Amino acid sequence: MQEQTLAELIAEGDAVPVEGWDFSWFEGRATEERPPWGYSRLIAERLRHAEAVLDIQTGGGEVTAGALSSARGVASRTPAVVAATESWPPNVEIARRNLAPFGGTVAQVDDEAPLPFGSGAFDLVISRHPTDIVWPEIARVLTPGGTYLSQQVGSGTNRELYEFMMGPQPADDSRSTAVTVADAEAAGLEVTDLREQATRVEFFDVAAVVYFLRKVLWTVPGFTSAGYAEPLARMHEHIRANGSFACHSQRFLIEARKPS
Repeated sequence: MQEQTLAELIAEGDAVPVEGWDFSWFEGRATEERPPWGYSRLIAERLRHAEAVLDIQTGGGEVTAGALSSARGVASRTPAVVAATESWPPNVEIARRNLAPFGGTVAQVDDEAPLPFGSGAFDLVISRHPTDIVWPEIARVLTPGGTYLSQQVGSGTNRELYEFMMGPQPADDSRSTAVTVADAEAAGLEVTDLREQATRVEFFDVAAVVYFLRKVLWTVPGFTSAGYAEPLARMHEHIRANGSFACHSQRFLIEARKPS
């Protein structure tokens, strides 16, 4: 098979739809090591015992739908109330389709806005890779004794990638575990579990880099392939010479409980 040109690879990466939170397109083109705790498995275990669950910033609902399916298969039950929020309109419609088989409802809510639910409405609140965490709202909607379980993106995630594209950037500790724990406790929650892991990410062609930066758009804010033509050309040569481009994601798991 003839090797694709840089222009062909960039055009391919630009053409892939970015709706939803399904990363299956990357198969064979990029890999990401998974944290050892298994977020989907953990929330599936919690879902088997929860009565009302809220998934904040659900994306396309794919992860939660998979966990609900697993919980139903093991325990023959899912929570009586399944709700989710999402800010991006194209994802809202995908999430509604994915969560409908479980009686789920999805509200379109800005990431920093108050949650449109009553106080003490949920005994389980979950969130995978939220962009903003409004801790007072999480605490408000939890029942006494309820749990918040979240896998989050830590400070410095993919630094090698964004600095390759943009040059050296100042350190930002706003997503550190120390800040996150302090914010959770300030909202009145008790942190019961905290785990951290750096995971290896590899890109095997520039199309995968372009698609990733379009989809995970906070990595290089304002990214377009035209605007970053020069670093993409350097990236293409780097991958041809080395076989891949490697960087590292910072992930952490936090579980917090609302006191009874």
